[in-house]
Amino acid sequence: MKNYTLFLTALLIPIFLFAQEQVQDSVVDKPQRPAFDSSFIIDNPTDVVFNKGTLEAVITHRFGLINGGTNDLKGLWAPSNIRIAVSYSPHDRLNLGFGTTKFDRLQDFNWKVALLRQTRSDKIPVNVSYYGNFTIDARGRQNFALDQHRYSNFHQLIISRRFSPNFSFQVAPSVSHYNVVEPRMRNDVVAVSAGGRLKISSQTSLLLDFTQPFVHHLDGVELAMDPEPGFSLGVEFSTSAHAFQIFITNYNGIVPQKNIMFNQNNFFDGDILIGFNITRLYNF
Repeated sequence: MKNYTLFLTALLIPIFLFAQEQVQDSVVDKPQRPAFDSSFIIDNPTDVVFNKGTLEAVITHRFGLINGGTNDLKGLWAPSNIRIAVSYSPHDRLNLGFGTTKFDRLQDFNWKVALLRQTRSDKIPVNVSYYGNFTIDARGRQNFALDQHRYSNFHQLIISRRFSPNFSFQVAPSVSHYNVVEPRMRNDVVAVSAGGRLKISSQTSLLLDFTQPFVHHLDGVELAMDPEPGFSLGVEFSTSAHAFQIFITNYNGIVPQKNIMFNQNNFFDGDILIGFNITRLYNF
């Protein structure tokens, strides 16, 4: 009987140790916490895809240029661009959304898919998400020869990493497409965006966002419009259900392809405007 007990103990110990190792591995390999608190870092989408059943409401606002005129209180009284949007997560790795923007009456249908998620063990060292939109210019018919001329789209691959609880960074190559553009302009523009978040308290972060379009010549001919890079600096205040960002930027198009294709504001020449983003989450 004693020998039987010893034999049974020797048999069970490896099984117990293996089970313990598996439990530990499953804990370590859980997805890392999100790299960012909000679905946008000022002017660019982040890797964040909300849990299934989450509804996000977004208000985005851009005042006028601070050097754009006189008696306009540094752009606060100037014409402002506004976007109101909602998105919903039917799956933990999928967001679907719609937004409407004041300038050019842009109506955008957008989606975001989480392809890879950073793990706590660093077996997967980065997050990879795909963001896209299809946008319709809803201005009057007199602005377009054909309805197809209203359409544009945007595609972006977002690669991000949460380096520590206080610092996250992302790089995001993209392609912007317009069905019809002015002569001596490209229909497609490739750009690369980079953005970072530095937490200075549990609910407060500093934000940096930069976008560089790569377009200079068209078959050896100088382009009619050479878009300026986007540059933004801001502060974010966040809770579990809210995020409020206030910032300075040289982008006022709000919809990504509008900014990348047509921006003529140079941040370092003083073409700066004040903006804010507000998001609110609801769980169902």
